[in-house]
Amino acid sequence: MLLKDVADTSAAVAGVSGRLAKIDLLAGCLRRSAPAEAEVVASYLAGELRQRRTGLGYASLRDLPPPADAASLQVLEVDAAFAAIGELSGKGSTAARRERFRDLMARATPAEQRLLAALVSGELRQGALDGVLTEAVARAAEVPAADVRRAITVAGALVPVAAAVLAAGPDGLAQFRLTVGSPLRPMLASPAPDIAEALQRTGEAAVEWKVDGVRVQIHRDGNDVAVFTRTLDDITGNVPELAEAALALPVRSVVLDGETIALDPSGRPLPFQRTGSRVSSRVDVATARAKVPLSLFVFDALHVDGTDLIGAPGIDRWAALSAVVPASARVPRLVTVSVDEAQAFFDDALAHGHEGVIVKGLDVPYEAGRRGAGWLKVKPRHTLDLAILAAEWGHGRRQGWLSNLHLGARDPSGAYGPEGGWVMLGKTFKGLTDQMLTWQTAELLSLADGPTDGWVVHVRPELLVEVAFDGVQTSPRYPAGVALRFARVLRHRPDKPAAEADTIDSVLAIRGPVHA
Repeated sequence: MLLKDVADTSAAVAGVSGRLAKIDLLAGCLRRSAPAEAEVVASYLAGELRQRRTGLGYASLRDLPPPADAASLQVLEVDAAFAAIGELSGKGSTAARRERFRDLMARATPAEQRLLAALVSGELRQGALDGVLTEAVARAAEVPAADVRRAITVAGALVPVAAAVLAAGPDGLAQFRLTVGSPLRPMLASPAPDIAEALQRTGEAAVEWKVDGVRVQIHRDGNDVAVFTRTLDDITGNVPELAEAALALPVRSVVLDGETIALDPSGRPLPFQRTGSRVSSRVDVATARAKVPLSLFVFDALHVDGTDLIGAPGIDRWAALSAVVPASARVPRLVTVSVDEAQAFFDDALAHGHEGVIVKGLDVPYEAGRRGAGWLKVKPRHTLDLAILAAEWGHGRRQGWLSNLHLGARDPSGAYGPEGGWVMLGKTFKGLTDQMLTWQTAELLSLADGPTDGWVVHVRPELLVEVAFDGVQTSPRYPAGVALRFARVLRHRPDKPAAEADTIDSVLAIRGPVHA
């Protein structure tokens, strides 16, 4: 199959709004792929490369060569090219990767260049969410969508299921069974604005602390233990205390879902980076463990002693969990229908330094890899009015717009630079609609403070944006040593002068005290 077929399909899917129309287009493209091509085609339609790491980033998308006039790239050829790029390492590898990528882009038509750039940047926006693509895979393979969804739940990913069912039909789904030792993609929570709204959606529910740690899935089969992250990476050797906790349970086999986090002596969370660094460190684990011990908060059981629990109601999974996991390793939990009780529980979670709560419907099954409506996360939302210091030209469907915004707070005392200057806190393109992108591009170009034909356009800090974010984290990348977590733009504030932007002191106050 030519890459052009996938690129044209992606563009067509982006151009229609109806769910059924999107499914028809995607299914047609999947049906035209050969069995050996199905995995690559499904990956590209899902907006991702098969290779987890290629070493390519936004810098690779600068100064691209002119597009080819005619389509010649085959999907398997492109996949092999990305695999080869990802294998480059050592001195000079960065330049070599970019050169190989340029060679690939030189053979791509305009539509193919847009697709490849979007795959590299992770900005393929065509409205083909997992649910839509799942339905398309089922239609292309002529199997019930429910069977495909069950296989995805066990596989933890859509793409391998698509490859198997498109190659072998219903028989291809038989290989996807829950296996202790093989990780599943975790179930995710959808946002809710407050406790009252969450309980209105769920009715009586379990309300649990939302711990800001690292998501872990713990598998035990006899004396063998494996610990996986939410991205399915095996970190067993990095977290011996979690393996020991699993071996101490009165079970033969178990699969648990939870969070691990580093706490200070008073039981409050250390900055997230401390937990992240500890979990990812493979060097001198014993010393790292002594300095930053990890605590475990388990909140779900997917398998216990030969019984698979994925399809069981949440209340039954918790009962199975409580029977084998001690209270000291379980997440604090309250079952209630009362908004007042749930709000008090939420306030207590915040008082202990945690992110908020997860409100879980009692009858909800475990939907691996899905952001289900039965789990709702409630967190306090912080907002600031910040200045746009610069913006980056977008790629993919945002090409031609100034998209990624560099955000800054006022520094009236000059603690981190010139007095009355600005302190950068990070970048974001989240929350920007097409209408907002169009307006801000024109506005920022009028404020440009230098050339506008480069990757980054610096502007006079006169346009403010109201930004929502989940918290403030330590970051050595920026002058004040902090950055915003999960920042997204709520609205532009042309009505506010730059002098009314929030200050760096306001940002540091949200972060709170720093732990040594």
